[in-house]
Amino acid sequence: MVQTEERPEKATGNALYACPVCDTLYKEPEVPENSIALCHRCGHVIAAPRSDAFARVLALAMTSAVLMTAAIFFPFIDLQAGGIHNRTSILDAIQVFSSGLMVPLAVVVALLIVLIPFLRLLAIIYTLLPLMRDRKPYAHAKAAFRLAERLRPWSMAEIFIVGVAVALVKVGGLATLNLGPAFWAMSGFVVVTVLQDTSMCRHTIWNSLEATDQ
Repeated sequence: MVQTEERPEKATGNALYACPVCDTLYKEPEVPENSIALCHRCGHVIAAPRSDAFARVLALAMTSAVLMTAAIFFPFIDLQAGGIHNRTSILDAIQVFSSGLMVPLAVVVALLIVLIPFLRLLAIIYTLLPLMRDRKPYAHAKAAFRLAERLRPWSMAEIFIVGVAVALVKVGGLATLNLGPAFWAMSGFVVVTVLQDTSMCRHTIWNSLEATDQ
């Protein structure tokens, strides 16, 4: 498949579109499928519509939701040291901090690792499900997708996995560690979420949502 690059025209009217990296303003680009529009200043991809893009992103989002559910409820890690065996899950880790002065930490962990990523996935699925079927978006779909975009910087499951990996390296010499299914599910969730975000053309989604109001 041949991909072509387009350079959007700089804005002179009212229909403006800002590069998400350098904030250069352009006229809203009209980009054919399987082509990309690049920013003149920084080279960032402004729009990259793809055929069946909604179905692809929706499938990745649903896969991420399944992996996140498995990561929450299945055992995350087994630890054996000195004849003591302990098995824990992400929920168990949150509950450890759910008393006394550690309650704020438990709330932050629950929000950034579980609730915010899952809420963002639900918002994306809610937005894209009717668009994939060429139907009118659900009520408040714009607000749902706007929420998903605002939550993106606060979805920190990948930071959690990096922190766990560092901790495992340090603890590995002191105890016997067995990685549970939740660890692999969370790792898969991080990978699939990255693929989902890189496959999602936000410009195309917004255009599809705006078209229903005309």
